[in-house]
Amino acid sequence: MKVLGIETSCDDTGIAIYDDVKGLLINELYSQKKIHAKHGGIVPELASREHAKKIVILIDKIFQKIDMKEIDFISYTAGPGLVGSLLVGATFAHSLGFSLNIPVLPVNHMEAHLLSPMLEFKSIKFPFIGLLVSGKHTQIIAAYKLGKYEILGTSVDDAAGEAFDKVSKLLGLKYPNGKELSDLAEKGVKSNLYFPRPMKNHCNLNFSFSGLKTFTANIIKNNILDIQEKANIAKAFEDAVVDILLIKTKKALYQKGWSNLVIAGGVSANKKLRKKSDIMMKKYFNSTVFYTSSKFCTDNGAMIAYLGFLRYKNLNKSSFLNILVKPKWSLDSLL
Repeated sequence: MKVLGIETSCDDTGIAIYDDVKGLLINELYSQKKIHAKHGGIVPELASREHAKKIVILIDKIFQKIDMKEIDFISYTAGPGLVGSLLVGATFAHSLGFSLNIPVLPVNHMEAHLLSPMLEFKSIKFPFIGLLVSGKHTQIIAAYKLGKYEILGTSVDDAAGEAFDKVSKLLGLKYPNGKELSDLAEKGVKSNLYFPRPMKNHCNLNFSFSGLKTFTANIIKNNILDIQEKANIAKAFEDAVVDILLIKTKKALYQKGWSNLVIAGGVSANKKLRKKSDIMMKKYFNSTVFYTSSKFCTDNGAMIAYLGFLRYKNLNKSSFLNILVKPKWSLDSLL
C-alpha cells in the first residue's frame, strides 16, 4: 500500500509517499522561509499563495519518480493551521483523489508530529508521554493509543517556539529565529545571569513563557550588549526554557507511572533539549527518549503520509468525500 501525504498547514509545502512495506519512499519539501523573512514572520496570504504555486511542482516532481497509478490513497493535513494554507492542500488532495478514483483521508497535523518518531523507531509503543513543542503549541500529551490522547498540560500564553522567536528578534537575529538563538547560545558561557523558571512549582502541568520573555526583554533593553553578552543571554534563556519543559515532563511521567517519552515538533530539534532529556530519562526512569531526525522535526509530508497509513489501516474507512479543514483541531477531540 502506498500513501501520498500532503502537508500545507503553515509555510512549508510537503509532499511524500509512504509504503507499508518499504517505508518512506519519497519526501519533498518547499520552504517559504526566505519569503517571510522579509516581513519578520509568516504572512498568511503569502503562505497560501505560495502553496498554490508550489504544490503542483512538487507533485509533478514526485510523479516523475513513481507512477501515480501506484498510489492507493491520499492523506492531507486538515488542521490545525492557517485556514488559507489548509484549503490549498485539502482541495488539491480531493481533486487528485477524485481524478485517480482513490480515497482521501484528512489527518490532524499535531497527531502527525506526535507520532513522527515512529517513522524511524518502530519500537515505540503506547502508552507514552509526549512532549509536543512546535511553533504554536507546547503541550504534554498522554498518548494511550492511536487517536486517544489526553492533554495533561499546555501553554497558557506563548508557546516555547514563539518565545524563542520573539527573544531572538530582540537580540537582533535573523528570521527564522529559533535556530539562530540556539546557535548563539552555544557560544554563551555561564554567568551571573539566572532567568526564572515560570510555574515550576505549580501543581498543574501547564506552561507560561510570556513572563520569561518579558524578563529577557527587560535585560536586553536596559543594557548595552556586545556579542558575547548576547550569547550569554541566549544561553541563560535557552536553559530556562529547556529546564521548565523537562520539569513538567518529568512530573507527567511520575503522575502516569510511565517510562516512555516521545519529544516531537520543531523545537524537538534543539540540541540542549535532546541532551538534557536523554540524561533525565536515564537517571530517573532507566529508559530512553525518542525523537525524530531533524529533517522530520519541522512540518513535512512524510509524517502526514505515515499517519494516513496508520489511520486508514485502523479506521477501515474507504472514502471521505467532504473537504475538511479545521484551523483549530485539538488532539483530545480525535476519535
